[in-house]
Amino acid sequence: MKEAKSKLAKIEAVLETDYEDYVLQKKNDIVEFHLKHNISYREIVGKTAFENWKELPIMTKKDFQKPLSKRISRGFKENVYINKTSGSSGDPFIFAKDKFSHALTWANIISRFGWYGVDFNTSLQARFYGIPLDFIGNTKERFKDFLSHRYRFSIFDLSDNVLEKVLLKFGDKKFDYINGYSSSIVLFAKFLQRKNIVLNTVCPTLKCCVVTSEMLFDDDKQLLEKQFGVPVINEYGASELDLIAFQNPNGEWQVNSETLFVEILDENNNVLPNGKEGRIVITSLYNKAHPFIRYDIGDIGVLDEKSTLKKPILKKLIGRTNDIAILPSGKKSPGLTFYYVTKSIIEDDGNVKEFVIKQTKIDTFDIEYVSQNKLTLDQIKNIEKAIATYLENGLTFTFTRKEKLDRGKSGKLKQFVSLIKY
Repeated sequence: MKEAKSKLAKIEAVLETDYEDYVLQKKNDIVEFHLKHNISYREIVGKTAFENWKELPIMTKKDFQKPLSKRISRGFKENVYINKTSGSSGDPFIFAKDKFSHALTWANIISRFGWYGVDFNTSLQARFYGIPLDFIGNTKERFKDFLSHRYRFSIFDLSDNVLEKVLLKFGDKKFDYINGYSSSIVLFAKFLQRKNIVLNTVCPTLKCCVVTSEMLFDDDKQLLEKQFGVPVINEYGASELDLIAFQNPNGEWQVNSETLFVEILDENNNVLPNGKEGRIVITSLYNKAHPFIRYDIGDIGVLDEKSTLKKPILKKLIGRTNDIAILPSGKKSPGLTFYYVTKSIIEDDGNVKEFVIKQTKIDTFDIEYVSQNKLTLDQIKNIEKAIATYLENGLTFTFTRKEKLDRGKSGKLKQFVSLIKY
C-alpha cells in the first residue's frame, strides 16, 4: 500500500499539459505487456504486435466465460487477488488482479473518500451490503468488517422492525459514514421520514453517505440528504476494474483517470465526442494479471463536454445495455424510462416502498411492488396513461403486490430487467 500510495501521488502530480503523454504511454505499456505475456489476449487480438489502438477488439464479459487459468498472464498464477463479479449483468465471471494493481485500487478509494474527511484507518462505517449466509462465508466477511472498521447491516430483510434495530445501533455507535447499496439506504431514509427523524441528530458523528452499485435518482438523493442531514455522494465502480467515478466536493462525478482509461463508443465502436451518449468502454492501465483492455462494461453513459484527459466528468450514467426494452414498434427505450414514470406516480403518497419492473414479453411488463396498501384502480390507470404518453400505446401491464422483493444473492435490487432474448 505504501508503494501504491506513492505511485498514485506521482500520477496525480502529472500536469494537465503532460497528461496525454502519460495516458498514451500507459495504454501502450499494458497492451504490449498482455500481447507478450497473455495467450488468451493474444488470441483475441489475433496479432502479436500492437499497431493501432482503435483496431484493438472490444472485450466483453463473454470473453471471460472460460477458466481463469486460461486467461491469466504468465507469471501470475500465484500471489494475485482473485474475486468474482456479482453477476448482476447476467454474465458473472472470476477475475484476477496483480497485488500492486489491487493496492492502487485501494489507494484511489482511500484518496476519494478522504475528500470528505473519511479515514479508512479510524473512521467507522455503517455498511448496507449483502453478506454470505453460510457460516464460513459469513464469518469471513464479519472478520473483514472488524479489521476494516465496518459495522454491517444485512439488507435481506428491511422491514420496519429490523430498521428500528438499525436506528438503535446508530444511537449506540459513533458512525462516521454510511456506505452501501442505494435502494437499501433509500428504504432506511423512508423509514426515518415516516418517523420524522433526522439521522445526524441521533448520530452526530455522521459525516457523509456514499451510495454505490445501483442508480440513485435525484429525488431519492434529496430524501437522503434531508433525512440523514449529511452530504450524499454517488460512487460508480466495478469489482473487476476499479473505482470508476466518484462525486467530488463540487458535485461533479469525477472519473478515475489515474488508473483507468474511459471511452464512450457508438454501436460501430467509434469514439464519440464528449456530450454524446454511448457504451462505456474501459481499459485498466495497471492490471498485469488479467487483461481488461477496451472492455465494454455493459453500461451506457455520457462524458461532460468540459471533460479533460486528466479530469473526465461523467455527466450521466443511463444504465446497463441489457436494461433496454425493445417495444413492439421497434423502439428502444432504457428501462429507467418505465421506472421514472411509475415512480413519479405511485410514490406520491408514500404508500409504495419499492418496486421493480420486468419485461416478460415484447408488449408485456410486470410491476412488482411492496406497499402498505394495494394500488388503487385510479393509480394503475394513471401509470398506464403515463407510459402510453412517454413510450407507446398497446402495452400490457400486470401489477403484483409482494411482501418483499427478490434482491438476489448479492443483495442488490435490479430495478428493471428484460426477460426477452433478442
